[in-house]
Formats: sequence, structure tokens, C-alpha cells
Amino acid sequence: MNRDIPMSRIVTTELRKMFDTRSGFWLLASIGLLGLLATAAVIAFSSDAGLTYNTFATAVGYPMTVILPIIAILSVTSEWSQRSGLTTFTLVPHRGRVIGAKAIASVGVAVVAVPLALVIGAVGNLVGTRIAGVEPVWDLTLTNMGTILLGNVLGLMVGFMLGVLVRGSAGALVGYFVYSFLLPTLAVILAGSQAWFRDLQPWVDFKYAAGTLVDGTVTSEQWAHLGVTSVIWLIVPLAVGLAVVARAEVK
Repeated sequence: MNRDIPMSRIVTTELRKMFDTRSGFWLLASIGLLGLLATAAVIAFSSDAGLTYNTFATAVGYPMTVILPIIAILSVTSEWSQRSGLTTFTLVPHRGRVIGAKAIASVGVAVVAVPLALVIGAVGNLVGTRIAGVEPVWDLTLTNMGTILLGNVLGLMVGFMLGVLVRGSAGALVGYFVYSFLLPTLAVILAGSQAWFRDLQPWVDFKYAAGTLVDGTVTSEQWAHLGVTSVIWLIVPLAVGLAVVARAEVK
């Protein structure tokens, strides 16, 4: 009987659950609000030469790179933190379908949020250059936009992976900030002081490898860096987390 529930309905339900809680609603709303504040800050403080589409898109996109993984974390951990897992997994006993639906819904949010940020950046570029009396500079290509979208999806999946692996909101959020901010900082310090690590960093530092997606055109070697680090820091931990979730007791 439960197999008759279509995947589209499960995805829709998981997407709606992201909006239902107060925290989820304000996290999603904050993407647009912070985007507008970032646009205003660029217009107010940037020099005329700095008023480019890339500047606006980067400023608008930065808060999103932090918020999207948190949304993914809360989407997964809510089943355990809010004790709704028993109901969810009773209605849909195949846990893989529920986790898969959460992943699809989370990625869907990113696929909508990133173009929204790019639109806000475009509007900011038009308004900012008009106020400054300079010609607008459109220095982002469609390829750049595509890699920016991919970078945000990968960042979101890091949050999703930590949610699956830890299954507790507080622990997963702490893990996310360690994973995304502390470890990359330590890697930069180590690369700056140790020559042997400087060449190794692109192969073991996921944040460093993923950063090339935002910075510009990605070379074949940089794609290789991203692939290797994604396997180490994203795919393998996610596989472990999925195996644990399939056997974990739900209370």
C-alpha cells in the first residue's frame, strides 16, 4: 500500500515541511532579505569600478552559500529532532525514498534560490550603475552561472550529508561550521607554511576545490580536484550516513 505513494507526493510533502516551521520559513525568507541588503551595501560602499554584475552576484550569493546547507540539515534532522520520524517512516517504511525525497526537495530549493540571487544581482547592477552614472558591466557568462549553481548545490549537499550522518540539528550544525570554515582555514594555514601540503591541498581540501566553481572557468585538472575531494568529503560520508539511517532505531 505504501508503495502506491508516488515519489512526487513525497517530494512535495518534504518541500512543504521546509516552509511549515517558523525557523524554516525565516531561513528561506532570509535568502531574499539578505540578498537585498547585500545589494544595497554594494551600491553604498563599492567604487564605480567595482559596480559589476560579478560583484553584485557574489555579494548576493554569499549569504546563500551559508543558508542553503543549513536548510538541508534541518530538513533531514527534523525527523529526529522533532520526533516526527516515527510517523514519517510508518507512512513510508522505505527510508531511502524519504531521504531521497528530502534530497530532491533540498536541491530544488537551491535550483530556485540561485537564479533568484542572480536576478537580484542583475537588478542591483542596473540600479547601482544608474545611480553612479556609469555603464553596467555584465562580466558573468552562462557558464559562470552554471558553475555557481553547481557550487551551491554541492555546498547544500554537504549540509545534507551531515544531517544524514549526524541526525541531530545541533551536532550537524556544529559539524557544518567546522567542516566549511574551520577545516578550510587550517588547510590554508598549513598550505602557507608547509610546501609539501601546497600541492596536495587541491586534492584533499573540498572547500578549496569547490571554490574554483565560483572563481571562473574550471580547468580539467580542477574538475579532477573537485571529483576526488567530493568522493572523500561528500560521497563516502553520505554513503556511511545512509547505511546508518537504514538501520537506526526511530523513536
